[in-house]
Amino acid sequence: MTEIKQGDTVRIHYTGTLLDGKVFDSSDGRDPLEFVVGSGQIIPGLDRAMPGLSTGDKTRVEIACTDAYGPINPAMRQEIPREGIPDDIPLDPGTQLQMQTPEGQAVPVTVVDSNDATVTLDANHPLAGQDLVFEIEVVSVN
Repeated sequence: MTEIKQGDTVRIHYTGTLLDGKVFDSSDGRDPLEFVVGSGQIIPGLDRAMPGLSTGDKTRVEIACTDAYGPINPAMRQEIPREGIPDDIPLDPGTQLQMQTPEGQAVPVTVVDSNDATVTLDANHPLAGQDLVFEIEVVSVN
């Protein structure tokens, strides 16, 4: 069997969980995830776990937050005036919104807190600061 190496295109089925076992993503019921090993298309910790595996291999990979979506960056949290948000936009904690940078790039944010005067938005990835676990099965290597 061909062992995976840098530059190979691989297809995997996976289930991603938090350390407490809560599933945050899975390819179950979908096509396998396809990516080029070492290209930066997936999180670094999972990418580095691929070399040496072969088609049919199943493994469990624990990934520290620094090799996943990174630690929480306090600078990615911003308190903005409530008056700058239209009244019809829901501002319950956990609500996902989208903002635009001055250059026009869309940035997903999550409402962390709100009151009559301000709204606190967080642009960190929802899994930032979390250690992750992936159960993977290699479907193919090209």
